Amino acid sequence: MEAGDVTNAEACFKKAVQIAPDFAEAYANLGLLLDRQTVKKAAEVCYRRSIELNPTYSETHLNLGALLANEKRFSEAEEAYRQAISLSPHSPVGWSNLGVLYACMKREREAEHCYRTAMTLDKSYATVRFNLSYLLLRQGRFEEGWNYLEARNWYAALAARFSCPRWQGESLACKSIVIGYEAGHGDMIQFCRYAAVLKAQGTASIAMICHPALKTLFVALEDVDTVISFDEPIPLTGWDFWTPLLSIPYYCKTSLGSIPAKIPYLQAPPERIAKWAALLPKEGLRVGLVWKGNTLFENDADRSLPSLAVLAPLWGVAGVNFFSLQKGAGEDEAAQPPGGLPLINIGYRLEDFADTAAIVTNLDLVICVDTAIAHLTCALGKSCWVLLPGYKTDWRWLADRTDSPWYPEIMRLFRQSTIGDWAPVVAEVANALEQLVQDAIRCK
Repeated sequence: MEAGDVTNAEACFKKAVQIAPDFAEAYANLGLLLDRQTVKKAAEVCYRRSIELNPTYSETHLNLGALLANEKRFSEAEEAYRQAISLSPHSPVGWSNLGVLYACMKREREAEHCYRTAMTLDKSYATVRFNLSYLLLRQGRFEEGWNYLEARNWYAALAARFSCPRWQGESLACKSIVIGYEAGHGDMIQFCRYAAVLKAQGTASIAMICHPALKTLFVALEDVDTVISFDEPIPLTGWDFWTPLLSIPYYCKTSLGSIPAKIPYLQAPPERIAKWAALLPKEGLRVGLVWKGNTLFENDADRSLPSLAVLAPLWGVAGVNFFSLQKGAGEDEAAQPPGGLPLINIGYRLEDFADTAAIVTNLDLVICVDTAIAHLTCALGKSCWVLLPGYKTDWRWLADRTDSPWYPEIMRLFRQSTIGDWAPVVAEVANALEQLVQDAIRCK
């Protein structure tokens, strides 16, 4: 199993339980293997059989709790985690997992207690510090939240590329710095604004490494001197410092009241704006739609809409031209909209984010789920309405707000009140869209 030989590992575990039907550890390992393969029902059977044979093994309770939590069987997951903690009260993992569960259930005070308990048990446990960072950032407690976000380790490969020291808040006057990429396209678009913050501190030269699809767009960033795609050769030297992008808010001491929100801070290539302007209809409100995100994202099943048909109430709003900006997942629906829904499909023609930016520049509004398009639209200074899930809502949208301090006055948030139920959210959006159309008519 550890070597990744799933087939033979499964055969061995199954043989083990045949030889010794009361061998609890074999059932636990088989359950873990099946769990990793997302064979959830069979994995649960194995976990429960293992617990029946040996109820004192805390790790099996933890694994069962994680499986139940992923299936949103919250009360059962809580019971499993509590049992694991009772068996191993000094292990930080059980407390951290229970904290994650409570955070998903929006029992945030209890979640914070669990996280801080885990931290007292093991001050070096990076996972719980990272988990706590998301909770604090969601609550707008930025000072402590940015600090704990430094526990993330996904930029380790990037760190190995540079011979210069990592920037830790030193003066950048007359210095050069390279900003490394991390996380997804949306994170890069949201936080690339910090190049202007560093330039204002007197930084002589700023280079930024980004995803290939963002390079053409980022070349236009006013305060970035050099843009490098991460699939290009990256020099090891030539800068005084390097920094992960998401560490800059921490060292710049960004608070909820000091978010750098000078909008717009991105612009599409003028020639592409002109090209798309000539192709789009001139009459009616022009609204872009994105209903699905990257399927590899951990919470995609909750943040993406099940289908384009969920947005059907929007089609009843007269005077609106709808455009699909969908790339990847959802492109098939855009090509053949269900029930003949009126949708102009242009997503398949988009080459990169500069193309998307050019189209968005020509639109009046973008309605989307929580994807990079939301950040792109607002970074361009265009209005965006974002549909947010009730489960694992991303920290950057804070809690309960209908606006965003990251994109003041141009972003509007529509939140699920019941996990998985998009109907009331779409109805609210349809009403808001009808009002927008009526306001536009009155202004003519």
